[in-house]
Amino acid sequence: MNLKDRIKALVELSKVLNKDNEELAAKVLQSKLYNQWFTEENSWKSIEAIKTQFLDESILNDWTSKYQIKDRSDIKKVGLVLAGNIPLVGWHDIMCCFVVGHKALIKLSDKDKFLTPFFIKQLEAIDSRTSQYFEIIERLKDFDAVIATGSNNTSKYFEHYFGKYPHIIRANRNAVAVLTGKETDEEIKNLGADIFEYFGLGCRNVSMCLVPQDLNWERYLNIWHEGYKQYAQHNKYKNNFDHNVSLFILNKTKYMISGSLIVKEDPSIASRISSMHYQCYNTQEGLTVYLTDNKDLIQCVVSSNEIEGIDTFRFGHAQQPKINDYADGVDTMNFLTTI
Repeated sequence: MNLKDRIKALVELSKVLNKDNEELAAKVLQSKLYNQWFTEENSWKSIEAIKTQFLDESILNDWTSKYQIKDRSDIKKVGLVLAGNIPLVGWHDIMCCFVVGHKALIKLSDKDKFLTPFFIKQLEAIDSRTSQYFEIIERLKDFDAVIATGSNNTSKYFEHYFGKYPHIIRANRNAVAVLTGKETDEEIKNLGADIFEYFGLGCRNVSMCLVPQDLNWERYLNIWHEGYKQYAQHNKYKNNFDHNVSLFILNKTKYMISGSLIVKEDPSIASRISSMHYQCYNTQEGLTVYLTDNKDLIQCVVSSNEIEGIDTFRFGHAQQPKINDYADGVDTMNFLTTI
C-alpha cells in the first residue's frame, strides 16, 4: 500500500464509526462492563474525537504533507505499549505507524482491549492489505523501535529494557490551568470539562490550577458543581471522592469541596482522582518561570489569556487535541519517519 491507499482506508474507517453500527455499539458496551471507568458516553466521546480530528481526509492530507513519507519495502516493526487510562488513547500512535508505513506490534492495555481490535478489524475489512501493518501481541519481541506509555514507575523499566533501541518513552503528565479571577461563568464551566471529562484520568486533564491570591473559589466551585455534579453519581468516582475526603480529614488537611470535587493547596501537579491542586502566583514573570521549569511534568496548559513563551489551549479544549498535538511534545511522525 502507498500513502494514498493508507489515507483512503482511514477515511473509509471513519464512515463506520457511528452509533448505529451494532458491532461497534456492542464493543462500547463490552468495554463498559469490563472497565467501569469506560462509560458508554466516554467511549463514544473518544470515537467521535478520532473520527473528526484524526480521520478527516483534508486533515490527514495536510498533516502528512509536512513529512517525508516514502513508499518502502523495508517495513520496520514498531512496538507499541499502549496506555489504558481513557478509551482508545493509543490510537494516535497506531495510526502514525500505519500512515508512515511501519508495522505496529501492539501491546494492548488490559484496561482497554476491545475497541482497538475492532478498529483494526474494520480496516482489514475495508482493505485486506492493511493486515500486514498490525499485530496484537502479548509480549514484545523482534522489534526495531518502541513507543511505550506508562506511569513514572513503569517508564523506568521501559528505559532499562528499550533504551538501546530507537524509542519514545512517556511517563505521567497532567494539564495545568492558569486563572486570572476574571473568567466568565461560561469560561469557568468550560474549564470544568478539562477537569472532569474522562473522570480526570487523562494526561490532558487539569489537575493543577495556578491562581491569583484573591481568587473567589466559592464562585468557581458552585459553577463546577452545577455543571458536573453527575460525576459524583458514578460508583468508582464517588468511592475515590469519599476516600479522599476521609483521608484529608484524618490528616487535618485544609481543603475546599463541592459535591464532586475536592480542591486543596498543594505544590504537586498530579492530584488524586476527584481532587485538584492549586498554587498562587504573584507575577506574570513568575508564572512563566514556573511553567517553563515544570514543562516535563505538564502535558498542556489551558488559559483564557495568552502567556508569553507558552503554548496554551482555550478552556474546554484540553481533551480535544488536534492530530499534530503530540503527547509530551515529541513529534511521533518525525520519529517514525527517521528510524
